[in-house]
Amino acid sequence: MADPSSYRPKPGQIPDSPGVYKFRDEHGRVIYVGKAKSLRQRLSSYFQDLAGLHPRTRTMVTTAASVEWTVVSTEVEALQLEYSWIKEYDPRFNVKYRDDKSYPSLAVTLNEEFPRVQVMRGPKKKGVRYFGPYAHAWAIRETVDLMLRVFPVRTCSAGVFKRSAQIGRPCLLGYIGKCSAPCVGRVTPEEHRELAEEFCDFMAGRTGAYLRRLEQRMQEAAEEMEYERAARLRDDIEALRRAMEKNAVVLADATDADLIAVAEDELEAAVQIFHVRGGRVRGQRGWVTDKVEAVDTAGLVEHALQQLYGEESGDAVPKEVLVPALPEPPEPVAQWLAERRGARVDLRIPQRGDKKDLMATVQRNAQQALALHKTKRASDLTTRSRALEEIAEALGLDSAPLRVECFDISHLQGQDVVASMVVFEDGLARKSEYRRFQIRGFAGQDDVRSMHEVVSRRFRRYLQEKQKAGEWTEESAVQDDEAPDAPGAPDTHRDDDGRPKRFAYPPQLVVVDGGKPQVAAAQRALDELGVTDVAVCGLAKRLEEVWLPHEDDPVVLPRTSEGLYLLQRVRDEAHRFAIAYQRSKRTRTLKASPLDAVPGLGETRKQALLKHFGSVKRLRAATVEQICETPGIGRKTAETVAAALAAAAPPAPAVNTATGEIMDDVEE
Repeated sequence: MADPSSYRPKPGQIPDSPGVYKFRDEHGRVIYVGKAKSLRQRLSSYFQDLAGLHPRTRTMVTTAASVEWTVVSTEVEALQLEYSWIKEYDPRFNVKYRDDKSYPSLAVTLNEEFPRVQVMRGPKKKGVRYFGPYAHAWAIRETVDLMLRVFPVRTCSAGVFKRSAQIGRPCLLGYIGKCSAPCVGRVTPEEHRELAEEFCDFMAGRTGAYLRRLEQRMQEAAEEMEYERAARLRDDIEALRRAMEKNAVVLADATDADLIAVAEDELEAAVQIFHVRGGRVRGQRGWVTDKVEAVDTAGLVEHALQQLYGEESGDAVPKEVLVPALPEPPEPVAQWLAERRGARVDLRIPQRGDKKDLMATVQRNAQQALALHKTKRASDLTTRSRALEEIAEALGLDSAPLRVECFDISHLQGQDVVASMVVFEDGLARKSEYRRFQIRGFAGQDDVRSMHEVVSRRFRRYLQEKQKAGEWTEESAVQDDEAPDAPGAPDTHRDDDGRPKRFAYPPQLVVVDGGKPQVAAAQRALDELGVTDVAVCGLAKRLEEVWLPHEDDPVVLPRTSEGLYLLQRVRDEAHRFAIAYQRSKRTRTLKASPLDAVPGLGETRKQALLKHFGSVKRLRAATVEQICETPGIGRKTAETVAAALAAAAPPAPAVNTATGEIMDDVEE
């Protein structure tokens, strides 16, 4: 690991101007490329105290052995040079988008003497006009089959075209009128190119004018009593309309826009793009990437724009590009897009109307793509085994933790404090084992004390059930001389109704959502109960650091670690489960508020009372004079509120007489 101070440029050596910089490793390979409005400010930020750097940035600067830069005139030039260097060097610490699958596109080879319509995959070629991408190749072929009736453009391969020209006889499409047969000279190269360009114009969204022109020609043919030509034009119009129906109308007819949405977590991000031309969705595509550098949503959007339009020009860049967050600053990116298009490009965040609604749809697609990617990754047995082994190695465990339990605390400003416990066995969620807890009393004042209470309650129940199982085993051995696992022996891990007992099985690893304080609280709870065979760790969300008890420094797993990915999934599931429970409790509280029974008390004054006191519990404990201090509440209303709350006092919670424990554990 290199020391960044060993290759730090001397003071005043870095220019204060726009530019692009490269970090190289000890072998001279470029490992990171970046751009900056001010090279001096940006590069200086990399050479601060390592403890203040993002973990991914820290890894990059300690891997590098040198840094160099190139000064440019404007930020737009910096953007262009950054894209060129990323394509050339493929740096390992830059975000790399990869297609989550290979999408086919409809291509028109305008670079050939006789342009051809075909399905194409892979990198784009110069001189070829592309439409899409589409979700399926068969969707392209269906569209082309309808369009060839009106635009009989060549679709055959070079070999078939050459063979037909040699024998002087067209292929089947030429005989049935779905090809103009340029191979045998039925049309000139100029006429065939004009057909191909009209095909491209129609696919690009300029449909209305062409349809009106065909309808006018149909009317003229009918007036001239050329009914066969009029019927053919009628069928052509119908075919084009059927082709148009295959693309949903989502925006106004003249709208040409690309909508980009991003779904991300700490380690990965998914990007989805909808291509809208002429108000219709003409294509869709998506990428999934590892977040190998410290990058926010705006940075991901900028990388996506570079990926989308780096090789494009002209009409391939739409009039509008709608994004969830603007790059910082947005002006250079907008100018770069305008230069590629040759006209102004509106780069913005949709705020209202149909475009905002469509952006929400694109966002849902991005979230589903990320979830699908994670599901595929989690379902692989080899990957899960490697993840458990990595966790065992990082935490110093004797064996892989086949059962992992994770705890999380959730509340709303100290009210309705709840906790969740989720269970993963062999790397997969075991939802039947999930548990939820209510936190009452002093523990709700902070997450640390709440974590201590929840872990204590979980393992206290485990020890109780373990003790019951031991008592049955000893008693049965004396009276019946029957082993616990003998036929007919009761299952000590199941209730009378056959359901698994709540806390019968101990985990090998307890994960808490939080850092050093939460980990210490969980470990203290286990120590107080005498549980010594369960490991504890915490996952801090901000930097994805793994904390261990009695350790001053965290364990930082590599960003590519499957173990870190599994711990993150466990933590996120516990957070989701806790949030869902907390929201359900809050909803029930709001729906069944005691204030609803107060006569003459409207919604506005209810909200005023809750805002002033913070909760119904504090309001119930307040005097009439204190209630009168609430804006809009008079003494008569205050007396009515106090009387109604006194009459609707909540029942005392049920208590286990054997243990003194509040019976408030809830199953999902």
